[in-house]
Amino acid sequence: MNASEITLEDGPSKGVYRLRGPDGAAAELSFSKAGTTMIIIDHTDVPDAFRGQGAGLLLVERAIADARASGKKIIPLCPFANAQFRKHPEWADVLKQ
Repeated sequence: MNASEITLEDGPSKGVYRLRGPDGAAAELSFSKAGTTMIIIDHTDVPDAFRGQGAGLLLVERAIADARASGKKIIPLCPFANAQFRKHPEWADVLKQ
């Protein structure tokens, strides 16, 4: 499992990062867009088949990489994403204060 397997469905007001496993199960991170400069991570869903493999962290890292590349800030409303931001102070540059 690696970041290159993550796909992005990007709509006008919402988006979903998705990581599919070989059995078709998918881990997902959904977000809402708040204007043109901010996204709100609102949910991370990791099925049992992915637990303990770092799937959720990979999804958050991809969202961070994309936010950095586009100059956006992130509000991590999702409890998992919020906990990851607390564990990774090096992500402070994209965290909306």
